Amino acid sequence: MSKTKYVMSGGLAFSENKDMEKLRKLSLKGWHVRDFKFMGYTLEKGESADYIYSVDYRTVNEEDAEEYFDFFTSSGWTHVTSQGNIHLFRALPGTKPIYSDRETVVEKHDNLGSSLKWFTISIVTIILLLCLGTFISTGALQTTITYIAVILSVIAIPATWTVLTIYKNKWKAEGRIGLVRFMKSLPALFLILGFTIILFITDDSGSIVGILTSMLIGAVALPLAIWCFMSLYYKWKA
Repeated sequence: MSKTKYVMSGGLAFSENKDMEKLRKLSLKGWHVRDFKFMGYTLEKGESADYIYSVDYRTVNEEDAEEYFDFFTSSGWTHVTSQGNIHLFRALPGTKPIYSDRETVVEKHDNLGSSLKWFTISIVTIILLLCLGTFISTGALQTTITYIAVILSVIAIPATWTVLTIYKNKWKAEGRIGLVRFMKSLPALFLILGFTIILFITDDSGSIVGILTSMLIGAVALPLAIWCFMSLYYKWKA
């Protein structure tokens, strides 16, 4: 029997609490997190134990790392692993939560969204400029620009949705109910906007419809394909 296995993450921005609860249940079965893996976690087999898990999002300089992790250790939280600015900790039940009030919860979402926000804004801006370029170019150049826009959108659409979800969680923690409700309505608004563009803003070549359709298919299909591949790969490897 394999001593390690892979578990998929639901995405910390979307299902952090569910992920942490799932890791706790696995610890009760003797499977404990060893490190982060692409879109999930690597677990190793050990003795059954009741561990609660929590994540902190913070960019930590090398010279400050020891002090940072010592602070959590003194609060009863043991550092498990880190990936970039995401740090996973575990503790025994009853340990004071890492985020114990509204201010710290808001800070957590700010830290999570800060690094991804500017990347997403940059790539979305580039895509908008490329889409504009398809209207003022022709022939091979137009085709090339279209392909680049579609490829970048495969990254930009999931990234944008992740950032919006992070800020929805932040606004929820702040009690800004109006903004939270607006965020929940965005899927319907985007769907209506997409249909409107397809029906009324098409040109003779149908390039807009083609771009929008390719963007949508790519943004949904690629993450799903990666998820299926990773899941099958680690099941086969185990």
